[in-house]
Amino acid sequence: MHVAHLSLTDFRSYAGVELALGPGVTSLVGPNGQGKTNLVEAIGYVATLTSHGVSTDAPLVRSGAERAIVRAAVVRDGRSTLVEIEITAGRANRARINRGPVPRAREVVGLLRTVLFAPEDLALVKGDPGERRRFLDDLLTARSPRYAGVRAGCGRVLKQRTALLKSAGSAIRRGSGDVRTLDVWDTHLANAGAELLAGRLRLVDDLSAPVAAAYAQVSDKQGDAVIAYRGALGDDLVDAVRDAPSGGRELLQARLLEATGRMRPQELDRGVCLVGPHRDDLVLSLGDLPAKGYASHGESWSYALALRLASYELLRHEGGGDPVLVLDDVFAELDVGRRERLAALVSGAEQVLVTAAVPQDVPEALLGARVDVMGGEVTGVR
Repeated sequence: MHVAHLSLTDFRSYAGVELALGPGVTSLVGPNGQGKTNLVEAIGYVATLTSHGVSTDAPLVRSGAERAIVRAAVVRDGRSTLVEIEITAGRANRARINRGPVPRAREVVGLLRTVLFAPEDLALVKGDPGERRRFLDDLLTARSPRYAGVRAGCGRVLKQRTALLKSAGSAIRRGSGDVRTLDVWDTHLANAGAELLAGRLRLVDDLSAPVAAAYAQVSDKQGDAVIAYRGALGDDLVDAVRDAPSGGRELLQARLLEATGRMRPQELDRGVCLVGPHRDDLVLSLGDLPAKGYASHGESWSYALALRLASYELLRHEGGGDPVLVLDDVFAELDVGRRERLAALVSGAEQVLVTAAVPQDVPEALLGARVDVMGGEVTGVR
């Protein structure tokens, strides 16, 4: 799998740009702030309908423009597919496949798969649980695009249930509350949350060995990295879901219903959902110690790289071709040893896109085609 052509209109700093790409390694080189990351951000957006840099779509539309358009020609198994996404801040995106409109933009998810390495990845180890939940859910969606709808549905249920908890809790404090409607939304949360949780738990089970192996390769150490899923429903969930029929969804529904019933007084008092996939965490450990707070800066980087490398290995072994690897200004953050080991591990991918401020930041193992980016324009291709 690779991107053969990228076309942008009013995306970020680009009024318009056309960029031809090919298999192998391509480096996008130019000083910081010139638009390199915008190019790979657009490719990532085609794959996921999200940006690794911002949480909303508004900043993706060039200042003064009404909408942005991203087009990518994706080659997979020898066949090219044109994916087009129209981004309008505050409104639903529109998408086309081979110039034909699709009912929902999320139907393009899965046509292109990417794995992104970026300086922000350090937050996977040192940041809040939300960073790790997003990592799991993004990978889950790349692995099985139907989870884009599952995530959206779970988000809608949580939003509605939270609003109901706030209004019901306020009414109860005035002596006029009726919480019977909450029973319905507890069921909705159990159904939607169980689907997402089942996918996450299977993913953690499948990811554990690749993460340990990748950490050993990047850090030159053996057997230190251990990942585990932690939530309000208990620490035995991975084993329970692995052994349960129907992927464990019925088990998870029952546990979610029990937990929401048990936590309802606290939820009504605080006006928030205290149980569900939005409260869980992926725990990263080095040996017997949590990586967050105990890992050195170098160990944290090794762990973050291991999570991305393991994601790549998991996706490529499940068919559909190698995901496109994007390394966005990551080599400037790494010491020489980690730079060289990472470069050697990814150099054989079908397509690798590297951004760097100067050519010297690109390891020798990743020398290939080069695109010069300056002033928001592609000024040279070699």
